[in-house]
Amino acid sequence: MKPLFFLVLLSGFPILSAMAANELVSPQSNPIRISTANSEIVLVTGSDGRLYQLGYGKKGANFDSVTKLVRTGEFYPPYGNGYLYEPAVQAIHADGNTSTDLTYVKTETFPVDADTTYYRIELKDSFYPFFVSLCFKAYHKEDLIEAWTEIHHAENAPVTLFRFASSSPVIPRGNAYWMTQFIGDYAHEANLSEEKLTPGLKILDSKLGVRADYYRNPSFILALGKQAQEDSGEVYGGTLAWSGSFQFAFDMDTLGHLRVLAGINPFGSQYRLVPGKIFITPSMLWTWSDQGKGQVSRNFHHWAAHYGMRDGDKLRPVLLNNWEATGFDFNEERIVSLFDGAKELGAETFLLDDGWFGNKYPRDDDHAGLGDWRVNQKKLPRGISYLAAEAQKRGLKFGIWMEPEMVNPKSELYELHPDWIITQPHRALEFFRNQLVLDLSRPKVKDFVWKSIDNLLGENPGVSYMKWDCNRYVEQPGSAWLPPDEQSNLLIDYNLALYHVMDSVSKKYPQVMVMVCSGGSGRADYGSLRYFDSFWPSDDTDPEKRVYIQWGFSHIFPASAICAHVTRSGNRPLKFTIDVALSGTLGIDIDVGKLSAGERKTLAAGIALYKQSLRDLVQQGDLYRLESPYDGPRSALSYVRPDQSQAVLFVYQLKDASDDAPVKLKGLDPEKQYHVHEVNLPEGAVSGLAEDGKTVSGTDLMQKGLVPPCHKECDSAVIQLD
Repeated sequence: MKPLFFLVLLSGFPILSAMAANELVSPQSNPIRISTANSEIVLVTGSDGRLYQLGYGKKGANFDSVTKLVRTGEFYPPYGNGYLYEPAVQAIHADGNTSTDLTYVKTETFPVDADTTYYRIELKDSFYPFFVSLCFKAYHKEDLIEAWTEIHHAENAPVTLFRFASSSPVIPRGNAYWMTQFIGDYAHEANLSEEKLTPGLKILDSKLGVRADYYRNPSFILALGKQAQEDSGEVYGGTLAWSGSFQFAFDMDTLGHLRVLAGINPFGSQYRLVPGKIFITPSMLWTWSDQGKGQVSRNFHHWAAHYGMRDGDKLRPVLLNNWEATGFDFNEERIVSLFDGAKELGAETFLLDDGWFGNKYPRDDDHAGLGDWRVNQKKLPRGISYLAAEAQKRGLKFGIWMEPEMVNPKSELYELHPDWIITQPHRALEFFRNQLVLDLSRPKVKDFVWKSIDNLLGENPGVSYMKWDCNRYVEQPGSAWLPPDEQSNLLIDYNLALYHVMDSVSKKYPQVMVMVCSGGSGRADYGSLRYFDSFWPSDDTDPEKRVYIQWGFSHIFPASAICAHVTRSGNRPLKFTIDVALSGTLGIDIDVGKLSAGERKTLAAGIALYKQSLRDLVQQGDLYRLESPYDGPRSALSYVRPDQSQAVLFVYQLKDASDDAPVKLKGLDPEKQYHVHEVNLPEGAVSGLAEDGKTVSGTDLMQKGLVPPCHKECDSAVIQLD
């Protein structure tokens, strides 16, 4: 009797086969190495013609010493022909066959630039003209591998794709796997939740279709052997560059072998693929480190600055938003009156938020006007260009808010085109924030959205900033445009059309910076950020809550991407509020007219410090998370210049504490001497830092640390090291 399972040792970890021992296959070719400076994925073809993974992890780990292969090591396993676990691809062929069998064809590789290498591995079904190309970019210095899949066919009728993973590597076996996800809800985003994976299938997903990051960010941290540590241990980081519904499937068998399948959520999105059309999945971004999750984060940040974000090398301006001062209730005179206050504080850009548009149905609240993107003549009789010119007279740049994908039923657009919305027939309309989602899968709608933005920016060349909002998701995924057999294409086609519009904006208006806002962090992903300069992480701007929110997002995104604004939320001390905002991309959401003279002076001093000494260090430096807000009464983090010549330390006291425990820094040069100076102190205040004004070695700062003068809740300190 043949054994049901067979165990074989592959490069230090066992692989479970659902095949008999005599069905093992041998490697047949030289390994394919997808390599960065410190990590690599190693693949090989087997004697059965399939593509197998030998390992993913430390570069040079001797993964290719394997002599036998089993099906659970297949790199991109298809459904229906012998593979018994979660497949990476599943299709129904034109003749109804539900199985796919992928065999290796060839590999192409070439340099993209001095830092990046492109790999393309072509697979083909053993019978059908059905093709899968596994594509990679390996970013050498950033230690990051970008993976995506391209699927096409030449069958005589459409093929239906039921699964289409962007990536599905096998993680080398450790004693245990600890997975961290980033979960939340409105005004409570990016909470860290870590758990030990157990045998079976663990799914992290979103089914929201639009602004799909709303409850869970499409990112995770995976630690081997023990819970994730900042500075030690083997850790993988993964994030999907996609703004639609996503799925991560962690598939562990009973012997502890783990495959991670990542990509678009196939739920409700079976895709009807016509012959000749190429289905391209979003990119899955992978990074690995044996120096803890801190290095994983810095890898993501370095990659984002060079490749993952629009204008990742540019400094973000200090922004002042009118929303807290006016809401919907403003006119031309009121907006112009705010410019002087913004200039006095040191803001560089003034952003006019919601409420500037709509005439037949004026945007006086959130019940009307969305979709009618013409300036409200009653509120702003001289238009947007007049406001931009008045701002420029005061040395300010001018920005504006839009929510181009949405429509209110109380609008001229809806009266003309009620069939342009996403909804299901024979169902009552479902509203959220009194609005509906436009169907971007319809070409005329996509053109309308693009022309609305193009007209606004083209007619008002003084606009240099835009806030792109999106305040609801899809609850009735139906399209009056798509035929019945393509209805499940909707959510994918929507996001592809959305990216087309975003790409058009970024190319035609490269001088206009754009923030992506989705009621908070509904689009905090690298699918959006390739077209945007930053994202709005949460509508909760209470600085105590923002310490946690910004901490969570820092695992994947650099500070230059994370908007951090000074507001009145939480009624916290102004210094604490400013100090929290200084550790991200600083902005202001506050009614300047309601500030006292002393408060104006304090806020202006903080903004001046940021622009003169901290902005480039925070937005372009290396982040070191020092003390987690989840682990004690305070939180601490620092940014260090790549040449280690300067650093800044932020300390936030979240609960009362009487001890004088030091904060130990990281990332400094142990041989350098650093001048220590506490900054952003209240006027006339003397630092309580013992080392203030002194010179301390990098060794002592990292081994002995500094005792910050913070003991009471909402105490804070900003300490510069030069």
